[in-house]
Amino acid sequence: MSGRLHGKVALISGTARGQGRAAAERFAAEGATVVGGDLITEDGTPHLDVTDEQSVASWVHGAIEAHGRIDILYNNAGAVRFGPVDTQPLEDWRFTLAAELDSVFLACKHAWPFLKASRGVILNIASTAGMTGSLTNQRTAHSASKGGVIAVTRQLAAEGAAHGIRANAISPGMISTPGAQANILAPEHPMHGIASAIPLGRLGTSDDVVNAAVFLVSDEAAYITGANLVVDGGWSVVLPGAQQLEVQRDS
Repeated sequence: MSGRLHGKVALISGTARGQGRAAAERFAAEGATVVGGDLITEDGTPHLDVTDEQSVASWVHGAIEAHGRIDILYNNAGAVRFGPVDTQPLEDWRFTLAAELDSVFLACKHAWPFLKASRGVILNIASTAGMTGSLTNQRTAHSASKGGVIAVTRQLAAEGAAHGIRANAISPGMISTPGAQANILAPEHPMHGIASAIPLGRLGTSDDVVNAAVFLVSDEAAYITGANLVVDGGWSVVLPGAQQLEVQRDS
């Protein structure tokens, strides 16, 4: 029996590890031909710098040369630098916006003509950080970039509709990945115990995100565009109890 993505050519950024690798493996299992890319290339993943226009253009055109079409563009790759708004260097702000927002623009720009030809699908990974503020994580740049991804996705849906292009976003909440475990889920970070504030009682997994992704890029979602699907265990719809947060206040 054919998979749900049988015959599709899917470009997925950030496939060396974490959610990107999980997506690449699952999409392939569903019958897609996956063209991955990442800054990390030890395992043979093609080199891709999503903040560099020439690198992105080469990635897109390489897929066309190899496979003749692009049906799915999955903008997964990103990187973030956290910091308080009053002390974060401008360099860190610009780094985060380039990695998380410029990257989406560049990939969509260069893939757009081929997505028009195939009446294809764009899936952007946003975040609940683009929807709400946080008392436990200092993330102004991350919130700005991911809020931008949600807004850009809606505009892509509007511009793409005439060409049969669908564009949707997924906003994950707290997903347990190696990168998160080394950063905001580390024992010394205020977010370490955040699972207790999530209604479903656990952190998310890469598979939780990829399950939603497969649906949104498949023909099952043919009437869905401009949507932002939140995958966060209900975290963004409740206020965590006061006993679950310790907020430092100016005295």
